[in-house]
Amino acid sequence: MKSDQAKQGLEKAPHRSLLRALGLTKEEIDRPLIGVVNSFNEIVPGHMHLRNIAEAVKAGVRIAGGTPIEFPAIGICDGIAMGHQGMKYSLASRELIADSVEVMALAHAFDALVFIPNCDKIVPGMLMAAARLDLPAVFVSGGPMMTGRYQGKELDLNSVFEAVGAVSAGKMTLDELEEIENHACPGCGSCSGMFTANSMNCLTEVLGMGLPGNGTIPAIHSGRIRLAKQAGMKIMDLLEKDIRPLKIMTEKAFRNALTVDMALGCSTNTVLHLPAIAYEAGVQINLDLVNEIGEGTPHLCKLAPAGHHHIHELDEAGGLPAVMAELNTLGLIAADVITVTGKTVGENIAGRKILNADVIRSVKDPYSAKGGLAILRGNLAPDGAVVKKAAVAPQMMKHSGPARVFNSEEEASAAIFGGKIVPGDVIVIRYEGPKGGPGMREMLTPTSAVQGMGLGESVALITDGRFSGATRGASIGHVSPEAAEGGLIGLLEEGDRISINILEGRLDVALDEKEIERRRASWVKPEPKITRGYLAKYAQRVTSAATGAVVVK
Repeated sequence: MKSDQAKQGLEKAPHRSLLRALGLTKEEIDRPLIGVVNSFNEIVPGHMHLRNIAEAVKAGVRIAGGTPIEFPAIGICDGIAMGHQGMKYSLASRELIADSVEVMALAHAFDALVFIPNCDKIVPGMLMAAARLDLPAVFVSGGPMMTGRYQGKELDLNSVFEAVGAVSAGKMTLDELEEIENHACPGCGSCSGMFTANSMNCLTEVLGMGLPGNGTIPAIHSGRIRLAKQAGMKIMDLLEKDIRPLKIMTEKAFRNALTVDMALGCSTNTVLHLPAIAYEAGVQINLDLVNEIGEGTPHLCKLAPAGHHHIHELDEAGGLPAVMAELNTLGLIAADVITVTGKTVGENIAGRKILNADVIRSVKDPYSAKGGLAILRGNLAPDGAVVKKAAVAPQMMKHSGPARVFNSEEEASAAIFGGKIVPGDVIVIRYEGPKGGPGMREMLTPTSAVQGMGLGESVALITDGRFSGATRGASIGHVSPEAAEGGLIGLLEEGDRISINILEGRLDVALDEKEIERRRASWVKPEPKITRGYLAKYAQRVTSAATGAVVVK
């Protein structure tokens, strides 16, 4: 056992004395030491119940003969961090999470790890750590939040963001907004749509790192507690059989994840996180592969924000196993890859059926023949940009309009709320990329304001920043190269004609090379917005969004 490095032999008596100081008996010390990485805190609703999940995991570990030892990981609530300086830290926290788990796991010589994430950056951060460490590992998330209800209508967090825009446009009263605010988020769990947290928890299951049900069993259901106990028992089996993350997170597994991503219409943030996880696993994922898989994968689910269904309904309809089994009828799933169940994907999904064809469509009747995400290229994004095309209105799949240029999210939001954006405009928000932000903020406030003010089917938005998984409409993010790196988005001027063609994968501005070079010659790289602390170091080392915004060592 790896933990023998810290507990076996004469010279390890001091180490054992410290383990005894924890209250551990000789019998417990002699067993495998299983790290339980718990991202519980009291500020993230998706994490406020994770003490219960951790206790269930530890019960499972003990049942199977191991000694569980819990340690923490940080977690940021993207909803609370949204729209102010806090959002600069969200994506950057992913690297901190991975690094801190590495430090704790190796410093204390754990034999295996059970990871308990739930919300946006915690899931990929922990998956990155699992790949880097390659210790036997299993994931069990906290599960999705239920939807809220008000006057017979289902609500989620996105409902509140869009309601703010409706109030600004005079379409809703402040009293109505308060009622929506009171009812939208009814309790614990990751926000209830196919937003980033649920996207990543679902893809964790598809990758093979979470047990069946990990992505969809609601946070409040007792099935979630049982799943946590099963995860605690399963880690002992993985340790005995020496099934490690790098045996599971293979190139085939990542292709499975991208395939299901396209079928579900997941968050655009998956295009940042899957390449970053793959990087740690020694697997290469580029944006061309994303488009290649999207071209051949039918879009089977329209979950919020693209549609009105939510994650608990996906669970009732058969969950991820049903989606994968349906895709496998076309041979789109690599069924021979191993998972944390100790079985192959094919064995896990055998006999699984769609239980509600309104939630999961058949491959014979998809929403579209192509996947829910698309990579765009053109002179404005030669290295790529991403759009959640599943959530774009048909009339906005092809759009041309004048650029309305803003150098920060705050400037753009003020213009939108101030009524300065009109139908046909293309909002440009720049200097919000990984380096320029720094931290690549999500733009849910301006995109939701556009929707709430009734402009969602006539206005597009492009940015070198990124979007919440709750974003809908013609919102194009991750424009690369970013403005701070000299990308063309940084040279745009008010009124430049921007052309968007999502169907053909194009993003262009009507400027000839001579004019571009004239502007480039006069462009001056802005001074860093932050010059000290973690974000200053992050900005110096983070790579392009086109490569997953990983931090190079």
